Amino acid sequence: MARSNGGIIGKTNKTSFGKNTLTSTTSTGCFTTQPGTTLLNVAVVGSGAGGGAGGTRGGGGGGAGGFQTSTCVAVCANTAYPVTIGAGGAGAVGDGKGTDGNNTVGFCLTSPGGGAGGGQGSLPANPGASGGGGGSGPGGAGCGGTGGPLGNDGGDGHPSYTGGGGGGAGAVGSDSTSSAGGNGGAGSSFECTTYAGGGGGAEGTGACGGCGGSGGGGPGSKSTGPSPSVPKGVSGTAGTGGGGGGGNSTPGNPGEAGGNGGGGAVVTKELNKASGMWSIQSQYSAQRAGTWPAFVEYSGIDYLIIAGGGSGGGKRGGGGGAGGYKESAGTSTGCYTVSPFGSGVAALTLEGFVTHDITIGAGGAQTPCGGTCTNNGSNSVFGGITATGGGGGGSEGQGGNPGGSGGGQGNTDSGPGTGGPGGAGAASPAGQGFAGGTSLRRAGGGGGGSGAVGSNAPGSPSSPSPTGPSGRGGTGGAGATSGISGSCVQRGGGGGGGAQYTGTVAPGGAGGGGTGSTGQGGSPNATAGTANTGGGGGGDQDGPAFGRAGGSGIVIVRAPSARTLTVSPGTNSTSTAPGGQKIATFTVTGTLTVS
Repeated sequence: MARSNGGIIGKTNKTSFGKNTLTSTTSTGCFTTQPGTTLLNVAVVGSGAGGGAGGTRGGGGGGAGGFQTSTCVAVCANTAYPVTIGAGGAGAVGDGKGTDGNNTVGFCLTSPGGGAGGGQGSLPANPGASGGGGGSGPGGAGCGGTGGPLGNDGGDGHPSYTGGGGGGAGAVGSDSTSSAGGNGGAGSSFECTTYAGGGGGAEGTGACGGCGGSGGGGPGSKSTGPSPSVPKGVSGTAGTGGGGGGGNSTPGNPGEAGGNGGGGAVVTKELNKASGMWSIQSQYSAQRAGTWPAFVEYSGIDYLIIAGGGSGGGKRGGGGGAGGYKESAGTSTGCYTVSPFGSGVAALTLEGFVTHDITIGAGGAQTPCGGTCTNNGSNSVFGGITATGGGGGGSEGQGGNPGGSGGGQGNTDSGPGTGGPGGAGAASPAGQGFAGGTSLRRAGGGGGGSGAVGSNAPGSPSSPSPTGPSGRGGTGGAGATSGISGSCVQRGGGGGGGAQYTGTVAPGGAGGGGTGSTGQGGSPNATAGTANTGGGGGGDQDGPAFGRAGGSGIVIVRAPSARTLTVSPGTNSTSTAPGGQKIATFTVTGTLTVS
Protein backbone atom coordinates (compact mmCIF):
# COMPACT_ATOMS: atom_id res chain seq x y z
CA MET A 1 0.00 0.00 0.00
CA ALA A 2 1.08 3.61 -0.57
CA ARG A 3 -0.31 5.17 2.61
CA SER A 4 3.01 6.94 3.38
CA ASN A 5 2.40 9.33 0.51
CA GLY A 6 -1.35 9.78 0.68
CA GLY A 7 -2.08 7.01 -1.79
CA ILE A 8 0.19 8.44 -4.50
CA ILE A 9 2.15 5.66 -6.19
CA GLY A 10 5.33 6.35 -8.21
CA LYS A 11 9.01 7.10 -7.86
CA THR A 12 10.33 8.66 -4.67
CA ASN A 13 10.88 12.39 -5.18
CA LYS A 14 13.32 14.51 -3.24
CA THR A 15 13.11 18.13 -2.11
CA SER A 16 15.99 20.57 -1.79
CA PHE A 17 16.03 24.12 -0.44
CA GLY A 18 19.52 25.21 -1.44
CA LYS A 19 18.43 28.71 -2.56
CA ASN A 20 20.38 28.22 -5.82
CA THR A 21 23.54 29.28 -3.97
CA LEU A 22 26.66 29.19 -6.14
CA THR A 23 30.03 28.53 -4.43
CA SER A 24 33.52 28.18 -5.90
CA THR A 25 35.94 26.26 -3.66
CA THR A 26 39.54 26.96 -4.69
CA SER A 27 41.59 25.45 -1.85
CA THR A 28 41.78 21.91 -0.50
CA GLY A 29 39.48 21.28 2.46
CA CYS A 30 35.75 20.73 2.83
CA PHE A 31 32.62 22.17 1.24
CA THR A 32 29.66 22.25 3.65
CA THR A 33 26.11 22.14 2.35
CA GLN A 34 23.40 24.43 3.72
CA PRO A 35 20.81 23.09 6.19
CA GLY A 36 18.16 22.68 3.47
CA THR A 37 20.31 21.37 0.61
CA THR A 38 19.82 17.80 -0.60
CA LEU A 39 20.59 18.25 -4.32
CA LEU A 40 23.29 20.17 -6.17
CA ASN A 41 24.94 20.65 -9.53
CA VAL A 42 28.74 20.55 -9.57
CA ALA A 43 31.68 21.30 -11.86
CA VAL A 44 35.12 19.89 -11.08
CA VAL A 45 38.03 21.68 -12.77
CA GLY A 46 41.61 20.37 -12.79
CA SER A 47 44.51 22.80 -12.64
CA GLY A 48 46.19 24.29 -15.68
CA ALA A 49 49.75 23.47 -16.71
CA GLY A 50 52.68 25.86 -16.86
CA GLY A 51 53.80 27.38 -20.15
CA GLY A 52 57.09 26.37 -21.75
CA ALA A 53 59.92 28.82 -22.44
CA GLY A 54 62.81 29.41 -24.80
CA GLY A 55 65.64 31.84 -25.41
CA THR A 56 65.13 33.41 -28.80
CA ARG A 57 62.32 30.98 -29.56
CA GLY A 58 58.86 30.81 -28.10
CA GLY A 59 57.53 28.28 -25.65
CA GLY A 60 54.13 26.65 -25.99
CA GLY A 61 51.13 27.53 -23.84
CA GLY A 62 50.11 25.24 -20.99
CA GLY A 63 47.11 22.98 -21.42
CA ALA A 64 43.96 23.64 -19.39
CA GLY A 65 42.82 21.40 -16.58
CA GLY A 66 40.09 18.84 -17.14
CA PHE A 67 36.48 20.01 -16.91
CA GLN A 68 33.43 17.90 -16.06
CA THR A 69 30.02 18.47 -14.54
CA SER A 70 27.30 16.47 -12.84
CA THR A 71 23.68 17.47 -12.19
CA CYS A 72 21.24 16.68 -9.39
CA VAL A 73 23.88 15.08 -7.17
CA ALA A 74 22.23 13.75 -3.99
CA VAL A 75 23.84 15.11 -0.81
CA CYS A 76 23.02 15.40 2.87
CA ALA A 77 22.06 18.73 4.38
CA ASN A 78 24.53 20.59 6.60
CA THR A 79 27.31 18.12 5.81
CA ALA A 80 31.00 18.66 5.04
CA TYR A 81 32.28 17.05 1.82
CA PRO A 82 36.05 16.80 1.23
CA VAL A 83 37.51 18.37 -1.90
CA THR A 84 41.07 18.31 -3.22
CA ILE A 85 42.03 21.28 -5.40
CA GLY A 86 44.90 20.81 -7.83
CA ALA A 87 47.64 23.46 -7.73
CA GLY A 88 48.61 25.02 -11.05
CA GLY A 89 51.72 23.70 -12.77
CA ALA A 90 54.80 25.93 -12.67
CA GLY A 91 55.93 27.75 -15.79
CA ALA A 92 59.37 26.95 -17.20
CA VAL A 93 62.30 29.09 -16.09
CA GLY A 94 64.97 28.87 -18.76
CA ASP A 95 64.75 26.75 -21.89
CA GLY A 96 62.39 23.83 -21.49
CA LYS A 97 58.93 22.59 -20.71
CA GLY A 98 56.57 23.83 -18.08
CA THR A 99 55.15 21.55 -15.39
CA ASP A 100 51.96 19.53 -15.70
CA GLY A 101 48.85 20.58 -13.79
CA ASN A 102 47.38 18.52 -10.94
CA ASN A 103 44.15 16.66 -10.30
CA THR A 104 41.08 18.15 -8.64
CA VAL A 105 38.74 15.74 -6.82
CA GLY A 106 35.25 16.31 -5.46
CA PHE A 107 31.89 14.53 -5.27
CA CYS A 108 33.32 11.32 -6.75
CA LEU A 109 34.67 13.16 -9.81
CA THR A 110 38.35 13.49 -10.70
CA SER A 111 39.49 16.06 -13.27
CA PRO A 112 43.17 15.70 -14.26
CA GLY A 113 45.59 18.57 -14.74
CA GLY A 114 46.64 19.98 -18.10
CA GLY A 115 49.74 19.04 -20.05
CA ALA A 116 52.87 21.22 -19.90
CA GLY A 117 53.74 23.56 -22.76
CA GLY A 118 56.84 22.63 -24.78
CA GLY A 119 59.99 24.76 -24.81
CA GLN A 120 63.07 25.46 -26.88
CA GLY A 121 65.09 22.74 -25.18
CA SER A 122 62.25 20.18 -25.15
CA LEU A 123 60.10 20.71 -28.21
CA PRO A 124 57.15 18.33 -27.83
CA ALA A 125 54.51 19.34 -25.29
CA ASN A 126 53.07 16.98 -22.69
CA PRO A 127 49.71 15.27 -22.96
CA GLY A 128 47.13 16.00 -20.29
CA ALA A 129 43.45 16.69 -19.71
CA SER A 130 44.13 19.27 -22.43
CA GLY A 131 47.51 19.04 -24.15
CA GLY A 132 50.17 21.72 -23.98
CA GLY A 133 51.24 23.75 -27.01
CA GLY A 134 54.39 22.68 -28.82
CA GLY A 135 57.58 24.74 -28.53
CA SER A 136 59.86 26.05 -31.27
CA GLY A 137 63.55 25.53 -31.86
CA PRO A 138 66.35 25.01 -34.33
CA GLY A 139 65.71 22.26 -36.83
CA GLY A 140 62.01 21.85 -36.27
CA ALA A 141 58.94 22.49 -34.20
CA GLY A 142 57.32 20.66 -31.32
CA CYS A 143 54.04 18.84 -31.64
CA GLY A 144 51.15 19.82 -29.41
CA GLY A 145 50.26 17.50 -26.55
CA THR A 146 47.28 15.17 -26.82
CA GLY A 147 44.18 15.97 -24.82
CA GLY A 148 41.92 13.45 -23.09
CA PRO A 149 38.11 13.07 -22.92
CA LEU A 150 37.83 16.10 -20.59
CA GLY A 151 39.72 18.52 -22.87
CA ASN A 152 41.40 19.01 -26.24
CA ASP A 153 44.75 18.82 -28.01
CA GLY A 154 47.35 21.58 -27.91
CA GLY A 155 48.54 23.35 -31.07
CA ASP A 156 51.84 22.64 -32.81
CA GLY A 157 54.82 24.99 -32.61
CA HIS A 158 56.46 26.54 -35.67
CA PRO A 159 60.13 26.41 -36.68
CA SER A 160 60.18 30.21 -36.98
CA TYR A 161 60.39 31.08 -33.31
CA THR A 162 56.78 30.71 -32.13
CA GLY A 163 55.02 28.28 -29.76
CA GLY A 164 51.62 26.64 -30.13
CA GLY A 165 48.56 27.36 -27.98
CA GLY A 166 47.56 25.04 -25.15
CA GLY A 167 44.34 23.09 -25.52
CA GLY A 168 41.20 24.24 -23.70
CA ALA A 169 38.22 22.34 -22.31
CA GLY A 170 36.04 23.57 -25.18
CA ALA A 171 38.42 23.80 -28.16
CA VAL A 172 41.86 22.78 -29.43
CA GLY A 173 44.82 25.14 -29.13
CA SER A 174 45.83 26.87 -32.35
CA ASP A 175 49.00 26.00 -34.25
CA SER A 176 51.48 28.86 -34.30
CA THR A 177 52.62 30.62 -37.47
CA SER A 178 55.80 32.39 -38.52
CA SER A 179 54.34 35.68 -37.28
CA ALA A 180 52.34 34.72 -34.19
CA GLY A 181 52.16 32.31 -31.29
CA GLY A 182 49.13 30.05 -31.29
CA ASN A 183 46.02 31.11 -29.37
CA GLY A 184 44.93 28.98 -26.41
CA GLY A 185 41.83 26.85 -26.87
CA ALA A 186 38.55 28.17 -25.44
CA GLY A 187 37.19 26.83 -22.16
CA SER A 188 33.75 25.52 -21.20
CA SER A 189 30.93 27.14 -19.23
CA PHE A 190 29.20 26.28 -15.96
CA GLU A 191 26.51 28.60 -14.56
CA CYS A 192 27.49 31.48 -16.88
CA THR A 193 31.22 31.38 -16.04
CA THR A 194 33.85 29.95 -18.36
CA TYR A 195 36.64 27.72 -17.05
CA ALA A 196 39.70 25.88 -18.36
CA GLY A 197 41.03 27.98 -21.24
CA GLY A 198 44.40 27.08 -22.76
CA GLY A 199 47.52 29.26 -22.50
CA GLY A 200 48.73 31.25 -25.52
CA GLY A 201 52.03 30.42 -27.23
CA ALA A 202 54.99 32.80 -27.04
CA GLU A 203 56.66 34.68 -29.89
CA GLY A 204 60.37 34.45 -30.60
CA THR A 205 61.87 37.38 -32.45
CA GLY A 206 59.65 40.12 -33.81
CA ALA A 207 56.46 38.07 -33.83
CA CYS A 208 53.33 38.27 -31.67
CA GLY A 209 52.29 36.28 -28.63
CA GLY A 210 49.11 34.21 -28.76
CA CYS A 211 45.96 35.09 -26.81
CA GLY A 212 44.93 33.03 -23.81
CA GLY A 213 41.78 30.99 -24.31
CA SER A 214 38.54 32.24 -22.73
CA GLY A 215 38.25 30.69 -19.29
CA GLY A 216 41.44 31.93 -17.65
CA GLY A 217 44.17 31.03 -20.15
CA GLY A 218 47.24 33.30 -19.90
CA PRO A 219 48.55 35.11 -23.03
CA GLY A 220 51.96 34.19 -24.42
CA SER A 221 54.89 36.58 -24.10
CA LYS A 222 55.64 39.35 -26.56
CA SER A 223 59.15 40.62 -26.03
CA THR A 224 59.78 43.19 -28.75
CA GLY A 225 58.28 46.56 -29.49
CA PRO A 226 57.09 49.40 -27.29
CA SER A 227 55.24 49.25 -24.03
CA PRO A 228 52.96 47.57 -23.25
CA SER A 229 54.90 44.42 -24.17
CA VAL A 230 54.22 41.13 -22.38
CA PRO A 231 57.62 40.41 -20.82
CA LYS A 232 56.89 36.88 -19.63
CA GLY A 233 54.20 34.31 -20.18
CA VAL A 234 51.11 35.37 -18.19
CA SER A 235 49.86 32.95 -15.55
CA GLY A 236 46.45 31.32 -15.90
CA THR A 237 43.73 32.88 -13.75
CA ALA A 238 43.47 31.40 -10.27
CA GLY A 239 40.48 29.13 -9.70
CA THR A 240 39.77 28.58 -13.40
CA GLY A 241 42.17 25.79 -14.41
CA GLY A 242 43.53 28.03 -17.19
CA GLY A 243 46.89 27.18 -18.78
CA GLY A 244 49.89 29.48 -18.39
CA GLY A 245 51.19 31.45 -21.38
CA GLY A 246 54.42 30.46 -23.09
CA GLY A 247 57.54 32.58 -22.48
CA ASN A 248 60.86 33.59 -24.03
CA SER A 249 63.73 35.95 -23.27
CA THR A 250 63.16 39.68 -23.22
CA PRO A 251 65.42 42.71 -23.71
CA GLY A 252 67.15 43.41 -20.41
CA ASN A 253 65.59 40.28 -18.89
CA PRO A 254 67.43 37.20 -20.12
CA GLY A 255 65.68 34.85 -17.66
CA GLU A 256 62.90 33.63 -19.92
CA ALA A 257 59.86 32.22 -18.13
CA GLY A 258 56.49 30.71 -18.93
CA GLY A 259 53.38 31.57 -16.96
CA ASN A 260 52.11 29.33 -14.17
CA GLY A 261 48.91 27.37 -14.65
CA GLY A 262 45.77 28.49 -12.82
CA GLY A 263 44.66 26.41 -9.86
CA GLY A 264 41.57 24.23 -10.14
CA ALA A 265 38.16 24.55 -8.50
CA VAL A 266 35.07 22.68 -7.35
CA VAL A 267 32.03 24.81 -8.18
CA THR A 268 28.65 23.93 -6.67
CA LYS A 269 25.10 25.18 -7.13
CA GLU A 270 22.80 24.10 -4.29
CA LEU A 271 19.39 23.59 -5.86
CA ASN A 272 15.85 24.66 -5.10
CA LYS A 273 13.81 21.69 -6.21
CA ALA A 274 10.54 19.93 -5.41
CA SER A 275 9.51 18.05 -8.53
CA GLY A 276 6.75 15.44 -8.80
CA MET A 277 3.57 14.97 -6.76
CA TRP A 278 3.39 15.38 -2.97
CA SER A 279 0.86 14.61 -0.29
CA ILE A 280 0.08 17.22 2.38
CA GLN A 281 1.86 15.05 4.96
CA SER A 282 5.00 14.83 2.77
CA GLN A 283 5.04 18.58 2.26
CA TYR A 284 4.62 19.17 5.99
CA SER A 285 7.46 16.79 6.82
CA ALA A 286 9.79 18.48 4.30
CA GLN A 287 8.91 21.90 5.67
CA ARG A 288 9.72 20.79 9.22
CA ALA A 289 13.05 19.38 7.97
CA GLY A 290 13.86 22.67 6.24
CA THR A 291 14.09 21.11 2.79
CA TRP A 292 10.82 22.37 1.27
CA PRO A 293 11.54 25.29 -1.10
CA ALA A 294 9.87 28.61 -0.27
CA PHE A 295 8.35 29.81 -3.53
CA VAL A 296 7.44 33.50 -3.31
CA GLU A 297 7.43 35.68 -6.42
CA TYR A 298 7.83 39.45 -6.72
CA SER A 299 6.89 41.27 -9.89
CA GLY A 300 7.81 44.69 -11.27
CA ILE A 301 11.62 44.30 -11.18
CA ASP A 302 13.17 46.70 -13.71
CA TYR A 303 16.70 46.25 -15.02
CA LEU A 304 19.56 47.56 -17.13
CA ILE A 305 22.10 44.99 -18.38
CA ILE A 306 25.24 46.02 -20.30
CA ALA A 307 27.89 43.57 -21.49
CA GLY A 308 31.64 44.11 -21.70
CA GLY A 309 32.95 46.18 -24.60
CA GLY A 310 35.20 44.73 -27.29
CA SER A 311 38.91 45.49 -27.49
CA GLY A 312 40.29 47.80 -30.14
CA GLY A 313 42.26 46.32 -33.00
CA GLY A 314 46.04 46.56 -33.16
CA LYS A 315 48.05 48.08 -36.03
CA ARG A 316 45.72 50.47 -37.88
CA GLY A 317 42.94 48.82 -35.95
CA GLY A 318 39.25 49.54 -35.72
CA GLY A 319 37.67 50.66 -32.46
CA GLY A 320 36.00 48.08 -30.23
CA GLY A 321 32.22 47.81 -30.24
CA ALA A 322 30.24 48.62 -27.10
CA GLY A 323 28.74 45.82 -25.04
CA GLY A 324 25.15 44.84 -25.75
CA TYR A 325 22.52 47.00 -24.02
CA LYS A 326 19.29 45.48 -22.58
CA GLU A 327 16.74 47.47 -20.57
CA SER A 328 13.14 47.25 -19.36
CA ALA A 329 10.61 50.03 -19.86
CA GLY A 330 10.83 51.39 -16.31
CA THR A 331 7.08 51.82 -15.93
CA SER A 332 6.97 49.51 -12.88
CA THR A 333 9.32 51.56 -10.69
CA GLY A 334 8.82 55.25 -11.26
CA CYS A 335 8.74 56.04 -14.99
CA TYR A 336 12.36 57.19 -15.22
CA THR A 337 14.12 58.01 -18.50
CA VAL A 338 14.98 54.89 -20.50
CA SER A 339 16.88 54.29 -23.72
CA PRO A 340 15.06 53.32 -26.93
CA PHE A 341 15.94 49.68 -26.16
CA GLY A 342 13.53 49.74 -23.20
CA SER A 343 10.44 50.69 -25.18
CA GLY A 344 7.64 48.23 -24.42
CA VAL A 345 9.91 45.76 -22.59
CA ALA A 346 8.28 44.16 -19.54
CA ALA A 347 9.86 44.11 -16.09
CA LEU A 348 10.95 40.81 -14.52
CA THR A 349 9.21 38.64 -11.97
CA LEU A 350 11.72 37.04 -9.58
CA GLU A 351 11.47 34.37 -6.93
CA GLY A 352 11.93 35.78 -3.45
CA PHE A 353 14.27 34.71 -0.67
CA VAL A 354 16.69 32.89 -3.02
CA THR A 355 19.93 34.07 -4.59
CA HIS A 356 19.87 35.09 -8.24
CA ASP A 357 23.16 34.92 -10.10
CA ILE A 358 24.32 38.06 -11.88
CA THR A 359 27.26 37.90 -14.29
CA ILE A 360 29.15 41.07 -15.21
CA GLY A 361 30.87 40.70 -18.56
CA ALA A 362 34.55 41.57 -18.72
CA GLY A 363 35.81 43.90 -21.41
CA GLY A 364 37.71 42.29 -24.25
CA ALA A 365 41.35 41.97 -23.19
CA GLN A 366 44.05 44.17 -24.66
CA THR A 367 45.49 42.44 -27.71
CA PRO A 368 49.04 41.10 -27.27
CA CYS A 369 50.12 42.82 -30.48
CA GLY A 370 48.75 43.80 -33.87
CA GLY A 371 47.52 41.46 -36.52
CA THR A 372 46.85 38.25 -34.58
CA CYS A 373 43.67 38.51 -32.58
CA THR A 374 41.01 40.84 -31.37
CA ASN A 375 38.90 40.14 -28.34
CA ASN A 376 35.15 40.45 -27.98
CA GLY A 377 33.73 41.52 -24.64
CA SER A 378 32.02 38.93 -22.44
CA ASN A 379 28.28 38.62 -21.91
CA SER A 380 26.42 40.05 -18.90
CA VAL A 381 23.53 37.91 -17.63
CA PHE A 382 20.65 38.43 -15.19
CA GLY A 383 17.23 36.88 -14.81
CA GLY A 384 17.56 34.75 -17.93
CA ILE A 385 18.42 37.81 -20.05
CA THR A 386 21.78 38.02 -21.81
CA ALA A 387 23.48 41.16 -23.11
CA THR A 388 26.04 40.14 -25.74
CA GLY A 389 29.68 41.23 -25.50
CA GLY A 390 30.83 43.95 -27.89
CA GLY A 391 32.68 43.00 -31.05
CA GLY A 392 36.45 43.45 -31.17
CA GLY A 393 37.85 45.99 -33.62
CA GLY A 394 39.61 44.54 -36.65
CA SER A 395 43.42 44.49 -36.59
CA GLU A 396 45.58 44.99 -39.68
CA GLY A 397 43.67 43.78 -42.74
CA GLN A 398 40.83 42.33 -40.67
CA GLY A 399 37.14 43.06 -40.49
CA GLY A 400 35.52 44.07 -37.22
CA ASN A 401 33.91 41.36 -35.15
CA PRO A 402 30.14 41.18 -34.71
CA GLY A 403 28.81 41.64 -31.19
CA GLY A 404 26.33 43.59 -29.06
CA SER A 405 27.70 46.54 -31.03
CA GLY A 406 30.06 45.73 -33.88
CA GLY A 407 33.78 46.43 -33.99
CA GLY A 408 35.26 48.90 -36.47
CA GLN A 409 37.08 47.61 -39.53
CA GLY A 410 40.90 47.54 -39.61
CA ASN A 411 43.16 48.34 -42.59
CA THR A 412 46.73 48.11 -43.88
CA ASP A 413 49.59 50.40 -44.88
CA SER A 414 49.30 49.61 -48.58
CA GLY A 415 45.58 49.57 -49.11
CA PRO A 416 42.95 49.03 -50.20
CA GLY A 417 42.01 52.67 -50.51
CA THR A 418 38.50 52.02 -49.31
CA GLY A 419 37.42 49.34 -46.92
CA GLY A 420 39.15 46.00 -46.71
CA PRO A 421 38.55 42.31 -45.99
CA GLY A 422 35.71 41.44 -43.67
CA GLY A 423 33.99 44.81 -43.48
CA ALA A 424 32.69 46.50 -40.34
CA GLY A 425 31.34 44.37 -37.53
CA ALA A 426 27.56 44.03 -37.35
CA ALA A 427 25.40 44.40 -34.25
CA SER A 428 24.50 40.75 -33.66
CA PRO A 429 22.09 39.71 -32.33
CA ALA A 430 20.12 42.74 -33.44
CA GLY A 431 18.49 45.09 -30.96
CA GLN A 432 21.36 45.60 -28.50
CA GLY A 433 23.53 48.16 -30.27
CA PHE A 434 24.84 49.41 -33.61
CA ALA A 435 27.38 48.42 -36.26
CA GLY A 436 30.99 49.57 -36.47
CA GLY A 437 32.42 51.87 -39.13
CA THR A 438 34.50 51.05 -42.19
CA SER A 439 38.18 51.79 -42.70
CA LEU A 440 40.40 53.49 -45.27
CA ARG A 441 44.06 52.91 -46.01
CA ARG A 442 46.06 53.39 -42.77
CA ALA A 443 42.96 54.29 -40.70
CA GLY A 444 40.52 52.06 -38.82
CA GLY A 445 36.78 52.57 -38.48
CA GLY A 446 35.08 53.54 -35.22
CA GLY A 447 33.43 50.89 -33.05
CA GLY A 448 29.65 50.82 -32.86
CA GLY A 449 27.97 52.33 -29.80
CA SER A 450 24.78 51.53 -27.94
CA GLY A 451 23.20 54.69 -29.32
CA ALA A 452 24.73 55.13 -32.80
CA VAL A 453 26.86 53.48 -35.48
CA GLY A 454 30.61 53.91 -35.44
CA SER A 455 31.88 56.50 -37.90
CA ASN A 456 33.74 55.51 -41.03
CA ALA A 457 37.38 56.63 -41.23
CA PRO A 458 37.16 60.15 -42.77
CA GLY A 459 40.32 59.98 -44.87
CA SER A 460 43.57 58.13 -45.59
CA PRO A 461 46.59 59.55 -43.71
CA SER A 462 49.52 60.37 -45.96
CA SER A 463 53.21 59.59 -45.44
CA PRO A 464 55.45 60.89 -43.99
CA SER A 465 53.87 64.08 -42.67
CA PRO A 466 51.09 63.84 -40.07
CA THR A 467 47.73 64.97 -41.36
CA GLY A 468 44.80 66.67 -39.71
CA PRO A 469 41.34 65.40 -38.77
CA SER A 470 40.62 64.20 -42.31
CA GLY A 471 43.32 61.56 -41.90
CA ARG A 472 42.42 60.02 -38.55
CA GLY A 473 40.45 56.91 -37.57
CA GLY A 474 36.68 56.88 -37.28
CA THR A 475 34.94 58.19 -34.15
CA GLY A 476 33.26 55.63 -31.90
CA GLY A 477 29.48 55.52 -31.89
CA ALA A 478 27.71 57.31 -29.02
CA GLY A 479 26.28 55.38 -26.09
CA ALA A 480 22.69 55.23 -24.83
CA THR A 481 21.26 57.02 -21.77
CA SER A 482 19.22 55.64 -18.87
CA GLY A 483 17.97 57.10 -15.58
CA ILE A 484 17.50 53.75 -13.80
CA SER A 485 20.15 54.61 -11.18
CA GLY A 486 18.36 57.82 -10.17
CA SER A 487 20.26 60.11 -12.56
CA CYS A 488 20.67 60.06 -16.32
CA VAL A 489 23.95 58.36 -17.30
CA GLN A 490 25.27 57.63 -20.80
CA ARG A 491 26.97 54.26 -21.25
CA GLY A 492 28.10 52.01 -24.08
CA GLY A 493 30.23 54.27 -26.31
CA GLY A 494 32.23 52.68 -29.13
CA GLY A 495 36.03 52.90 -29.35
CA GLY A 496 37.79 55.27 -31.78
CA GLY A 497 39.78 53.82 -34.68
CA GLY A 498 43.57 53.89 -34.81
CA ALA A 499 45.55 55.48 -37.64
CA GLN A 500 49.10 55.77 -38.98
CA TYR A 501 50.80 59.07 -39.97
CA THR A 502 48.30 61.34 -38.28
CA GLY A 503 48.49 63.83 -35.45
CA THR A 504 44.78 63.78 -34.58
CA VAL A 505 43.20 61.21 -32.28
CA ALA A 506 39.87 59.57 -33.07
CA PRO A 507 37.52 60.21 -30.12
CA GLY A 508 35.69 57.38 -28.44
CA GLY A 509 31.92 57.54 -28.36
CA ALA A 510 30.31 59.40 -25.45
CA GLY A 511 29.57 56.86 -22.75
CA GLY A 512 32.96 55.30 -22.06
CA GLY A 513 34.44 54.60 -25.50
CA GLY A 514 38.27 54.58 -25.64
CA THR A 515 40.28 56.97 -27.83
CA GLY A 516 41.96 55.70 -31.00
CA SER A 517 45.73 56.07 -31.31
CA THR A 518 47.70 58.34 -33.64
CA GLY A 519 51.22 58.52 -35.04
CA GLN A 520 53.67 55.70 -35.66
CA GLY A 521 56.03 53.42 -33.77
CA GLY A 522 53.97 52.57 -30.70
CA SER A 523 52.67 55.94 -29.55
CA PRO A 524 50.73 55.05 -26.38
CA ASN A 525 47.80 57.44 -26.73
CA ALA A 526 45.06 54.90 -27.42
CA THR A 527 42.93 54.33 -24.32
CA ALA A 528 40.80 51.54 -22.90
CA GLY A 529 37.03 51.64 -22.60
CA THR A 530 35.83 52.95 -19.24
CA ALA A 531 35.11 50.31 -16.60
CA ASN A 532 31.43 49.46 -15.97
CA THR A 533 30.18 51.31 -19.02
CA GLY A 534 30.64 48.57 -21.62
CA GLY A 535 32.66 51.05 -23.71
CA GLY A 536 34.76 49.75 -26.60
CA GLY A 537 38.56 50.01 -26.51
CA GLY A 538 40.51 52.32 -28.82
CA GLY A 539 42.33 50.98 -31.88
CA ASP A 540 46.11 51.35 -32.14
CA GLN A 541 48.34 52.54 -34.99
CA ASP A 542 51.48 51.35 -36.79
CA GLY A 543 54.36 49.29 -35.43
CA PRO A 544 53.96 46.50 -32.89
CA ALA A 545 50.61 47.77 -31.69
CA PHE A 546 48.20 46.89 -28.91
CA GLY A 547 44.47 47.39 -29.28
CA ARG A 548 43.23 48.65 -25.92
CA ALA A 549 40.87 46.72 -23.67
CA GLY A 550 37.11 47.19 -23.63
CA GLY A 551 35.32 48.43 -20.52
CA SER A 552 33.57 45.95 -18.25
CA GLY A 553 29.78 45.78 -18.12
CA ILE A 554 27.24 46.62 -15.44
CA VAL A 555 23.84 45.42 -14.18
CA ILE A 556 21.42 47.75 -12.35
CA VAL A 557 18.24 46.39 -10.76
CA ARG A 558 15.36 48.61 -9.58
CA ALA A 559 12.50 47.28 -7.46
CA PRO A 560 9.33 48.75 -5.91
CA SER A 561 9.73 50.49 -2.54
CA ALA A 562 8.17 47.61 -0.60
CA ARG A 563 11.01 45.26 -1.60
CA THR A 564 14.42 44.76 0.05
CA LEU A 565 17.45 44.04 -2.16
CA THR A 566 20.50 42.24 -0.77
CA VAL A 567 23.69 41.96 -2.82
CA SER A 568 26.93 39.99 -2.65
CA PRO A 569 29.88 40.55 -2.65
CA GLY A 570 30.23 43.90 -0.89
CA THR A 571 31.83 45.52 -3.94
CA ASN A 572 28.29 45.77 -5.30
CA SER A 573 25.93 48.27 -3.69
CA THR A 574 22.34 49.18 -2.87
CA SER A 575 20.64 52.57 -2.66
CA THR A 576 17.20 54.18 -2.55
CA ALA A 577 15.79 56.40 -5.29
CA PRO A 578 14.06 59.69 -4.40
CA GLY A 579 10.69 58.01 -4.82
CA GLY A 580 11.62 55.19 -2.43
CA GLN A 581 12.38 52.57 -5.10
CA LYS A 582 15.21 50.18 -4.22
CA ILE A 583 18.27 50.05 -6.48
CA ALA A 584 21.05 47.43 -6.64
CA THR A 585 24.15 48.18 -8.74
CA PHE A 586 26.44 45.34 -9.77
CA THR A 587 29.94 46.20 -10.98
CA VAL A 588 31.32 42.67 -10.41
CA THR A 589 29.75 39.24 -10.73
CA GLY A 590 27.65 38.39 -7.69
CA THR A 591 24.21 37.47 -6.39
CA LEU A 592 20.94 39.27 -5.65
CA THR A 593 18.25 38.34 -3.14
CA VAL A 594 14.79 39.95 -3.25
CA SER A 595 12.61 39.92 -0.14
